[in-house]
Amino acid sequence: MATLNGVIEALGAGEYQANTIQEYFDEVVAFLKDAGVPEANITDGVVARGVSDLWNYEAGGGKLSEYFKLRAAQLALKG
Repeated sequence: MATLNGVIEALGAGEYQANTIQEYFDEVVAFLKDAGVPEANITDGVVARGVSDLWNYEAGGGKLSEYFKLRAAQLALKG
């Protein structure tokens, strides 16, 4: 299962950004679980990709990439 610290490290972010990243982290993990991805398949890497997709300061600009969605589908099917 992914960890907040692992995602922060994967993004090359600092601890001072942890509160902001936590919000996106929770959202991405919930997305993956709701998509049927087993917890064992929710890694720092895939969560970091989703967080990076959503972490956009432009209003309404944050959206999940096609890569992330395809990867989520693969991980759900991998079971």
